[in-house]
Amino acid sequence: MGWLFYTDGRVQSYADEKAEIARLCTFEGDRRKTELVKACKVGSTWYAAARVANLDGTPVEDATYVTDADGSITFGAVFLTRYNDGCWGYKDMEESAGPVESRAPLSLLALLSDLKDPDSYAHAWRQRCRDWATIPDYQEGDRIKLAAPVALTDGSTCLIVTVTHYRRGRQKRRCYRIEETGGLVRLSKASLAGSELLSSAKGEASPVLAEYLAGRDA
Repeated sequence: MGWLFYTDGRVQSYADEKAEIARLCTFEGDRRKTELVKACKVGSTWYAAARVANLDGTPVEDATYVTDADGSITFGAVFLTRYNDGCWGYKDMEESAGPVESRAPLSLLALLSDLKDPDSYAHAWRQRCRDWATIPDYQEGDRIKLAAPVALTDGSTCLIVTVTHYRRGRQKRRCYRIEETGGLVRLSKASLAGSELLSSAKGEASPVLAEYLAGRDA
């Protein structure tokens, strides 16, 4: 399905978007009904969990999902959204269609029904969401080894970096100091997937502070 834009101005705010996502995930046919269980917005993308149940109470039979104990199935949906000349639009995809955007929160994934095929698009999408959620939020001074060398625009690569920052006007922006060259580089969160913390700045501040923090983390 392509993009659909609303020209009547009905969607103007976060609350309007959430209400429209709920409406799009709620409908009833001759045999089944679908209702929204949870919706989360990450960036400009909405992630939704929608439950499908048979009206007569019999278990839902589906080729992709394992039927839950109550006879229903709950699937994941992705809604890409954007505004164009003040008009809100969306493009929706079910998780088994292979969506690229994969930042659904773990709390939403926990609501979805099990999958029958471990090699399905939906299974791969859920794993990418989990991988994204487990990327650490490193702190200033942390020394990191990336999962694989990252290619830079000058043709070089970086593997071990330290979290630092630079200033642009009054703004403080995160960047990383390359251990091999001493240069600075901006890295996307995605490039930190699978990275390893080699040393923590908070633990190296002083022996006393390290002992105190170690006690809190125990």
